[in-house]
Amino acid sequence: MAHIALFHSVLGLRPAELLAAERLRRGGHEVVTPDLFAGRTAGTLDEGFRLLDRIGWEAAVERARQALVGMPEETVLVGVSMGTGVVADLWPERPATAGVVLLHAVADLPASVRPGLRVQLHAAEPDDFAPPERVAALRHAAQESHVDLEVFRYPGAGHFYIDRELPDHDPAAAELTWRRVLEFLGQADSAPVLL
Repeated sequence: MAHIALFHSVLGLRPAELLAAERLRRGGHEVVTPDLFAGRTAGTLDEGFRLLDRIGWEAAVERARQALVGMPEETVLVGVSMGTGVVADLWPERPATAGVVLLHAVADLPASVRPGLRVQLHAAEPDDFAPPERVAALRHAAQESHVDLEVFRYPGAGHFYIDRELPDHDPAAAELTWRRVLEFLGQADSAPVLL
């Protein structure tokens, strides 16, 4: 069993994240889904970014940080789109994390990343939030830092392809993503934590 913190997109905590958390729980994992926007949601990216501007990035990240208080140090960090930025900010503070999953967007590796750490990136192709040059930079950084990175691209899917309530939804890509994430979590759960 893995402990997981799943951080939502700029649209707020919506059914997409809650359903994902339920699926992971059915896989035998403990999952928290912090609400970084205090109950507010948005219907479009533009609305979401305006909402984030009102809340403030630092306030959102602090809510995420508080949600991790008391959770095991090896808690797996999972970010959905904007949530990958939250993961990137918290990652240096959680060096013992058992794994990191980036959904729909790229995040930079922290300078202090632990060699051998397992990381997955799942993104549509093409996707403005996971452009080829950023993915290539992530691959290079992972190689340099000896991070075990897996990159999965989903050609023709929309940015929010896991969200069944949005036009981007791609059922086949979403199903494949969650199968791969569950396999990853099973391996992360059994892997020794190196400090």
